Amino acid sequence: MVSRSPTLPLTGGCLCRAIRYEITALPLIVYACHCTNCQRQSGSAFAMNMPVATDAFRITQGEPTAWRRITPSGAQTESWFCPTCAGRIHGSRPTRPESVTVRAGTLDDTSWLRPVAHFYTTTAQPWLTLPPADCFDEAPADFRPLAKAWRATL
Repeated sequence: MVSRSPTLPLTGGCLCRAIRYEITALPLIVYACHCTNCQRQSGSAFAMNMPVATDAFRITQGEPTAWRRITPSGAQTESWFCPTCAGRIHGSRPTRPESVTVRAGTLDDTSWLRPVAHFYTTTAQPWLTLPPADCFDEAPADFRPLAKAWRATL
């Protein structure tokens, strides 16, 4: 499936619009995560995630608040959210300073989004029909082939 390429800069923010951001480069990849943490945090069957280069992401309005925690895999992570409406905007990890992971649903224009892969499908909701390819029981060790495949869809 070929999707249209988004127009840069990408803009987005939280539900109450207290937090606004801008992305000046194409995302590295777009994927759906079906882990139980993402299900709980999103209140849905999965979260649509979009890693972007750290230097291409900036908050243009407001000051998000961080929630720091250790993931089930033992990684330190920070989830950044709006202190007013509690909308989660993005996440970051000290071990991945080159990128931040934006919650793709916070974009102003989501019409072009198409996940190139689905992660943690072993915990996906049983009623959800997933595509036959590009599904992973967990997160892949190497995202580069998926990033290349995603770019080819644009």
